[in-house]
Amino acid sequence: MATRTSPPPLLLLLAALGVLFCHAAAVHSPAAGGARAATAAACRGDDSTKVYVVFTERQPATAELPEAEAGAAVAAFHHDMIAGVLDDDSSSAADRVVYHYSRSLHGFAARLTDDERNRLAGMDGVLSIHEKVVYRPQTTRSWDFLGVPLHNDRTRLKFENDVIIGMVDTGVWPDSESFSDDGLPPPPAKWKGVCSKNFTSCNNKIIGARSYYGGNTTLSVLDREGHGTHTASTAAGRAVAGASLGGLAGGTARGAVPGARLAVYKVCWEDGCASEDILAAFDDAIADGVDVISASLGSAVALDYPADTLAVGAFHAARRGVVVSTSAGNSGPAMGSVCNVAPWTISVAATSTDRKIISDLVLGNGRRVVGTAITVFPNLGKQSSLLTDPGGCDHDQLDGKRYKGAVLLCGEDAFISTEAISQTGADGAIVYSYADQDKDTAFSFAVPVVIVLEKEFNHIVDYYNSTSHPMVTVKKSVTVKDAAAPSVAEFSSRGPNRVTYGVLKPDISAPGVDILAAWTPAASLSGSEVDSRKAKYNIISGTSMACPHVTGAAAYVKSVHPGWSHAAVLSALMTTAIPMGSGEPEAELAYGAGQVNPMRARYPGLVYDAGEDDYVGFLCAQGYNSSQLAAMTGRRAAAAACSAAARAGAVGDLNYPSIAVPVLNYGVGFAAEIPRTVTNVGPADSVYRATVTTVPGVEVAVTPDELAFSAGTKKLSFKVSVSGTLLPANGTMGASASVVWSDGRHHVRSPIYVFPHKHVM
Repeated sequence: MATRTSPPPLLLLLAALGVLFCHAAAVHSPAAGGARAATAAACRGDDSTKVYVVFTERQPATAELPEAEAGAAVAAFHHDMIAGVLDDDSSSAADRVVYHYSRSLHGFAARLTDDERNRLAGMDGVLSIHEKVVYRPQTTRSWDFLGVPLHNDRTRLKFENDVIIGMVDTGVWPDSESFSDDGLPPPPAKWKGVCSKNFTSCNNKIIGARSYYGGNTTLSVLDREGHGTHTASTAAGRAVAGASLGGLAGGTARGAVPGARLAVYKVCWEDGCASEDILAAFDDAIADGVDVISASLGSAVALDYPADTLAVGAFHAARRGVVVSTSAGNSGPAMGSVCNVAPWTISVAATSTDRKIISDLVLGNGRRVVGTAITVFPNLGKQSSLLTDPGGCDHDQLDGKRYKGAVLLCGEDAFISTEAISQTGADGAIVYSYADQDKDTAFSFAVPVVIVLEKEFNHIVDYYNSTSHPMVTVKKSVTVKDAAAPSVAEFSSRGPNRVTYGVLKPDISAPGVDILAAWTPAASLSGSEVDSRKAKYNIISGTSMACPHVTGAAAYVKSVHPGWSHAAVLSALMTTAIPMGSGEPEAELAYGAGQVNPMRARYPGLVYDAGEDDYVGFLCAQGYNSSQLAAMTGRRAAAAACSAAARAGAVGDLNYPSIAVPVLNYGVGFAAEIPRTVTNVGPADSVYRATVTTVPGVEVAVTPDELAFSAGTKKLSFKVSVSGTLLPANGTMGASASVVWSDGRHHVRSPIYVFPHKHVM
């Protein structure tokens, strides 16, 4: 699994809230009578009207009146305006009003038809009219950060109802509110799966559940670790307001497609996730009728495709039109550490969101020191003695020692065990870390442990040496704004693709740092046996958390385009991703095409499509022999498809949305010609023109540089020529370029990365 749970005044909620919080309307309206009318109107749900906010001129005649009389006068004025534009006599002006604004603002909110709104706009005294906007409190951030709105309309939910996501993971905790089936109809007719006899909690949200353990399919599907529950709710959890971890990171927990169905395939246990179990799960999931498979799993290193069970399972899923989303791995920032690299899978890197979790320490001299950790414990905030242990906090040196009422200061060379610290009775520990990966990720521990980097640790040591009675207070974690987001997490595995240098991996990035999602009460917050804390929602990090974000985004695209292939969905996600700029020395080898942008991915304009024959051609170019091809494809006849031309082809010729150009080294000239074909999925007569961006030393040309589609021409091909001499540049390892096809509305971006593969390895 690719998760890291441990080291190793408010805006006025205007008219739109009448829809979401009908019973609260009276709280926000100054006139009780108007409030009752507003509640009735707001909750009626008349589909022919929309809520508009109307700002009007100030009414000077009411300025000297008592507040109640002024409110009544303003309400009457508003009613008169509305009455003058109503289309029919079936409702009164008072019925249409949602709010009167008469104390600080001047105007009203009302339900109006489009014609009524247009007539009202021409009336004297009307300053402006605005369609409803919902202002929400802070949510769990990741989907908001990606720009995915919380849909409440039934039409959107109906589309999502038909999408089925298969979660290949540690199981699920079905009693979580995130998996409520409230309002969901029965499963779609295409569903062919089952619920295990030992799992009695299937509903219209979790429509399938199976377990696999060395051939035994009768074990419980219940999640005892939390990983599967967390990933499933991230991808497709229902919206749950007020979710938090002990008050930390509070908001509305939800997935990208709250209306999508979940089919759970438990393959991971205390001893890991066996390859035979994974393959059995893929076999069932494809036949069961899932649309997307989410597998936050990975091997220690990238394996040859025929030897990689996950890649084999994904190949068969892709040829059946099932999208497969996987985690890139947590072995960063080491180069070449990305573990899921097959071109028929989506490999997802982990990035931060604009919400960062920190844990404060206050020294006895009043100095504040900022560390990273998730410190959510009772009785935090009291002062403790600050002590050092002669053994440096090494776990084998703490046995039998008692440090009740103290916080231990642990040096850089210690092998820390929070279980051992817990046995001492200590209030917590401060741990020095030289690892960059600890600066951007907060972890949970069995005891209050705060991670600090060198500068902060030195401040603490200086204070400790300056007094005979050093004291420290560990504060509860808080969230702060991270203006630098998104940035790639240090732990996120980097490329290049060790199996095929000519295919860029990872493909794309998504939030994977400090993600709040549903949890199982069968596991502690930190995963430690000495941690007795339980919670409905937990915060963990890893590319395992990034993967279900892309799973959800893929399901979102599938809900709009159910017939699209894996390659088409992958293309839509990659070519509409938000480019990530400076600050990442590994560039595309760290973040792929950039940060996933689900809203744009629904309508990409063009897609780079591919199917089984294309993947077989790629495997031929890779040089696999007959037995390897048969193992990969399940067909001996596949070897016959490997013509001499196919074997002589380049792996980079695969119709992929990104372009990788591996070169021998810096200062060595190179030239590559890469063919690509795009399919028009937008207006039939679209004309696209190419724009190239590049850097000194690298020339990029596109031939032809204009593509004119028509009703009879949906596919067009072009070539990208990349040549030059790669120059070493400060702060970067290779050269980033791109080709963007645009028709004025759609901007289809293909990243290009030139890198010296021997140098970066």
